[in-house]
This record gives sequence, structure tokens and C-alpha cells, in this order.
Amino acid sequence: MKKSLICIVMAVLMLASFCGVYADAEEIVILFTNDVHCGYEDNLTYSAVAELKDFYETLTPNVLLVDNGDAVQGDVIGAVSQGEYIIDFMNAAGYDYATIGNHEFDYGMEQLEKLIDMAEFKYVCANISYTGNKVNKLKAVKPYVIHEFEDVKVAFVGAATPLSIATSTPSFFQENGEYVYDFGYGMDGEILYGLIQDAVDEARLEGADYVILLSHLGMKEDTEPYRSIDVIENTTGIDAVLDGHSHSVIPSMMVPNEDGDLIPLSSTGTKLQYVGLLTITDDGLISTTIINGTLPRSVGFDLVEASITADYEEMIHEVVATSNVNLWITDEDGIRMVRSRETNLGDLVADAYRHATNADIAFANGGGIRVNLAEGDLTFEDIKACHPFGNQLYAVKATGQQVLDALEWTSRNTKAEYKTKDGATGENGGFLQVAGLRYTIDTSIESPAIADEKGIFFGFIEDAPRRVVDVEVEKDGKWAPIDPNAEYLVASHNYLLAEGGDGTTFFMEDPVVLDPGIMDYQVVVNYITSLKGELSAYKEPQGRITIK
Repeated sequence: MKKSLICIVMAVLMLASFCGVYADAEEIVILFTNDVHCGYEDNLTYSAVAELKDFYETLTPNVLLVDNGDAVQGDVIGAVSQGEYIIDFMNAAGYDYATIGNHEFDYGMEQLEKLIDMAEFKYVCANISYTGNKVNKLKAVKPYVIHEFEDVKVAFVGAATPLSIATSTPSFFQENGEYVYDFGYGMDGEILYGLIQDAVDEARLEGADYVILLSHLGMKEDTEPYRSIDVIENTTGIDAVLDGHSHSVIPSMMVPNEDGDLIPLSSTGTKLQYVGLLTITDDGLISTTIINGTLPRSVGFDLVEASITADYEEMIHEVVATSNVNLWITDEDGIRMVRSRETNLGDLVADAYRHATNADIAFANGGGIRVNLAEGDLTFEDIKACHPFGNQLYAVKATGQQVLDALEWTSRNTKAEYKTKDGATGENGGFLQVAGLRYTIDTSIESPAIADEKGIFFGFIEDAPRRVVDVEVEKDGKWAPIDPNAEYLVASHNYLLAEGGDGTTFFMEDPVVLDPGIMDYQVVVNYITSLKGELSAYKEPQGRITIK
């Protein structure tokens, strides 16, 4: 037997061992991913996904590959190409359908329209609508699509989290200051459920034998009533849910629908930790599982990948700064802290904004600081992966009361403990890492902050106690209580201060001192460079945020 043939046989055996089944020729196989966040070469790799699809196509002609959102953003390769390289990868891997995650919007509506046009697969989402009088950039996104196999029709209905506006950039969803894109809001979830139910019913009327929900809703408790399980419990006619958004690892969970029928739900984590596998047997049995391990790579995909990466490889590996300490957003177990606790990297990033503007106070939202930075040389890739959103330096004049309100709003989810046996808890992407400021969060006090149905700040419960206390401002090395009536120069980036990111709307009407300037990652590079890599002061968090 020739060596090449031996390699092929071994690859097939390896794939089969991880898949656990040899699909029958009559079975329908749906492979799925979610929350890849530009991790094209992480864990299983897009190349392995492509090879996995090819493998199943040798067993049955009924094979599809789908994605449940948040594919194009999250690392340098997405940032430098505004998602285009990731769409190229997904095309090469053979994706057929996808739904839209909240981070698909991070490059703006015009760029998302371009990405959708570039995609050789179809996007579906049942709960996005447009009410503007200009051009609907998402007109190509349909509520559902029906895929016809030889004698079976499978419908794919899409769902994006109604919190997409608050967790991306709110201004992207507006025209002339008014919101024109809607995601099926409603504090009780009924509008979302109704939109999804309408799509399911229409697909059934069109002849769909099975309906699969491609969901970017997730499972986190603080997103109720918009979770995937909420949708299942309040609808009928969905046969399975493939989920994303919360980065959950779920091989198969059976959830009762409105009629009491048990519906399988599955999710694959993030960064290609797993690939999902849904099968429909010829007698209609639906099951889900997830696959991991060491899978063969696709030679065809690798050729495409080499061509793409050659365009930017030299740039991303250029050393742009050095650090003599480890800078982190997670604990030693890899549990994320930056969205609920002060971290040393959070301190450094906030200091970078303050240093660049000579501001009194600076903010960095925890959700905008994405990865740890290891001691040693730091490349463009390292810094851009840490700060991937392409925001710009920005500064405004704000009152002390606005600062107090912002701290209260962004601390509303914080808990006394930041983790449980299941991972991070009490998180909020808007949680503020600070410079020139220190404060305490008393978690025994229930947050008085109220969000509207879009996840945007609405108000505070009147006369309710606040959990953020002992707020002090630093000037010339001296600390003093913040004055609610005083004016302070506040620095951050345009997402937080000008665009109401994470629902933090307090500063949007403030006098602008610095219009959008240099890119956020360059602010960090410049600051580290100014310190000549001597970052010993950041070896540990500096005691700016106290949790009690």
C-alpha cells in the first residue's frame, strides 16, 4: 500500500473514532460551530472542520455545515481585515448557513453588508427588522431558509440576541439618532418568541419536515428572557436548537417546549473547542453531540489559508513593545475576571487612556480587553488581540454625578465571588476598569440600576441605596472624594463615551474635548513604549476597585 493511501486510511479511522458513528447513507448530518471569534487555527481549527465535512460527505450526501454567530471578530485577523479573512476561511471550509451574532455588527452595518455579500453561505435571522427610510443593510438576511435533500426538507431559522445593540455599538443601529434596527425587544420576551414562532410556522407551511433553530441567544441567567431555553419553552415546531453567545459547552440538553415535547439543544463552546454534530436518521430520530480531539487537516483548506495569511503575516509579528511582567484579565485557572474585578491589565489600559489625554479620570470597559499579555516581547498581534475592536481615543467633560452613575450602572451585575464551579459569574462587559479613580462595590446592596428592553440604561430606582460607595479621585498623588457637581476630564474611547456602548449612555451629550483620535490598540502600544517596558508597578492590581 502506498504511503499516501495509508495516510488517507488512517485519517478516516481517526475521524471515525472521534465522530463515534459512521453515518448511514440516508441520514442527514449537520455539523455546527459557534463563537469561533476568529479562532481559525485554535483547538480543532477551521481546516479540521473542512476535513470533517469532507469525511462525512464520503458516508452520506446529506451533509451541511452551519455557524451560530460571532465568527468574524475577536482576534487580530478579524480586526485587520474587518472580518473579511474570516469569511474567506468560512467559504473555503464549506459553510452552508449561519446566523448573526452580536459581534458580527462590530465593524459597522456597511461592512457587515459587505461580509454578507462576500459569504458563499446564507445568513438567516428571524428577529431583525428595519424601520428606517434609507437602505436596509441587512436586506439579504432572511428569517429562514429551507434546504431540500432528496426527499426531505430541513428549515433553518435564525435568532440573534435582542441585546445586540447594547453589546455592540449602539450608534450602528441608528439613523439620525433614532434606532432603525430592532431585534424583537420586550421585557417579557414575547415579541422575540412570536417572531421566531412566525418563521417556524411559515417554514412548516412551505413544506419543511424539520426545523432547526440557529441561535445566538445563549444560556446566561442575566439574559433572561432572551435565552435559548426561554425560546424553546415558549414555542412549538422547533426540532432542535444549535446555540451560541454564552460560549457554553453542551453536547445535548433536552428542554421541554410549550407542548411539553423534549427538544435537544447543543453548543460547542468557543474558539473551536468542539465541533457540533446533529444527525437526523431516516426514521426521524434527532440527536446531538460534540466532537473534539486531534483531527486531520484539509489540504485544500490549508492552501487557501496560506494564501490569506501571507498577506499580513509579516505585519502582525512585528514587535511593537515589551513588558517585564505578565498582564492578565483571568485568574490562574483561566477564569475571566476583567468584567467583574480589577485586573492589572485593566489598570494599564485605563492608565494608557489617561496618559494620552492628561485626563482626570479614564475608563476601560472590561469587555473591550480580551486576552492576557505575557511577559516579554509584544507584537502587533498580541496588542490587537487584546484590544481588537478598532475604537478610537476620545475625551469629554463630565460631571462627577455622571461618573457616579456610570460606575453604578456598570457594577450592577457584580457579585461577592467572581466564579462558581461553572466558571465566571457576575460579569458585565461594561464593567469599568479605571484610572485616576478608586471605588468600592458593596454587593450586599441590590443594584438600583434599571435597563430598558434593549439593555440600555433606563434609570435608577428612586431613593434606593447605591452599591458603589467611597468613590475618590486622584490628583497629584492625593485622593479626595468625588464631587458630584464638579467637572472632570474623562477619557476612554468613542464606543464608551460617544456611542453608549454596553448601554452606558451618560456621556453622549457631554462637551467633546478630543474627537475620535488614534486607535485604541495604538494608545496601549504608545503607553507601554513610553515606560520602556518597565511595568513593575503593574505586577499586581493597584487597589482601585474594592469588592465587599
